[in-house]
Amino acid sequence: MKLHMLCIAMIYLLCLSPVLAASATPTKKPVNKVRSNLPITIKSNEMTADNTGKTAVFTGKVVAKQGDVTIFSDKLVVSYAEKSDEVDKVEAFGNVRIIQLNRTGFADQAVYERRNGRIVLTGNPRVVQGGDSISGKVITYYVDDDKSDVSSGGDPKARVEAVINPPARKNDAGSR
Repeated sequence: MKLHMLCIAMIYLLCLSPVLAASATPTKKPVNKVRSNLPITIKSNEMTADNTGKTAVFTGKVVAKQGDVTIFSDKLVVSYAEKSDEVDKVEAFGNVRIIQLNRTGFADQAVYERRNGRIVLTGNPRVVQGGDSISGKVITYYVDDDKSDVSSGGDPKARVEAVINPPARKNDAGSR
């Protein structure tokens, strides 16, 4: 369960799509069907928009923020759906770091595909929450199914590694 919670952080990975964080009250709708009304702020050194190609490219110290989620990267490419202004895919490249509350994801590249309902982290992906962490060659979070996979990417020499610390005892925490 803790491994799954670490990977839930990846749902926030590309909140530039209108994906909401897990809410306090359960919903029967798939998570990606609930849309966020929070504004998105993107800061970068440069931005290039291609209305015909339906893309926006942000480069240089990119910081994208929506609610309590912040994405840092060298480059961020937002692609819009062919027949609407809805975000179809978001790709973050270079020094990718995603922070949401006490969870942080790291990778060389992160891709959110709305159509497939998945977020894929590659290039030394790792998710850290407190003292716990999970890493592998590829971390995939399936938004519709609320599940995640961490794999070696087919590399027989690569391994998935999870570090799960036992919860601190309440007495120890209170005496500090």
